[in-house]
Amino acid sequence: MNDLHPPMGAVREAVARALAEDLLPMGDITAALIPVDVLVRAEVVAREEGVLAGRLCANETFTQVDPAVVVTWSLDDGEELEVDTHIATVEGPLPSLLSGERTALNFLSHLSGVASITRRFVRATAGQARIRDTRKTTPGLRALEKAAVRAGGGVNHRGSLSDGILVKDNHLGGLSIEAAVRRANLRWPGRAVQVECDTVEQVETAVTAGADLVLLDNMTPSEVSQCVKLVDGRCLVEVSGGITLQTVGEYADAGPDLISVGAITHSAPIIDIGLDLPDVEV
Repeated sequence: MNDLHPPMGAVREAVARALAEDLLPMGDITAALIPVDVLVRAEVVAREEGVLAGRLCANETFTQVDPAVVVTWSLDDGEELEVDTHIATVEGPLPSLLSGERTALNFLSHLSGVASITRRFVRATAGQARIRDTRKTTPGLRALEKAAVRAGGGVNHRGSLSDGILVKDNHLGGLSIEAAVRRANLRWPGRAVQVECDTVEQVETAVTAGADLVLLDNMTPSEVSQCVKLVDGRCLVEVSGGITLQTVGEYADAGPDLISVGAITHSAPIIDIGLDLPDVEV
């Protein structure tokens, strides 16, 4: 998927769950004190640098709260944020804006955080390898977080266990690498077969068996370089295992095609984004 935005079905479901946390069982009983005919124009503003993501989620939040709320965007997902960057204008009844404010900002802040840390990893590789996410995502938000990774310039690993074949070390407790690759090709011909490897010997075995990608797990940059030379273009090479912003450049220099980083989803800090309301006289 090349689109920077997540599927709308996933957006609607995630927003509905998030709003239910805030609005059930009785709605926003504080905002209900404000007359519904008080109309305002508010500004969504970045408080720090980063990369925008989560636009559809913010839109959907206000739509589900009150279709009368209109959001006009100045930026799209994937665009850079500076301090005080104007992101969007939100117009409509004040009670509705207040009821949707926190949910909309939660999505924007979290997903922009994912996009922002992804962009930092992408830049740290200097274009030598692609940064890829993992399935270490927030339960229920995977499609949203993977879209944020794309907004940050990364690429997606499989979205579910049905999307691809990845033979990991625990799978090898029940069959060999050769058997795993052979059975995968027989049962799902045309599907790429990836094999996680902890040693140089496993890499040679996987490549000889016909794997389409070898995933080098918890290897040093020098070991990765050795494996890249061993593979010699016969399949793709991916690296994973505790890679940080401080070490990703060295790993990229070792020559892999892909570097997977779980931290871009499971440990992304939020980007501070606020909704600035004008003074209102009631």
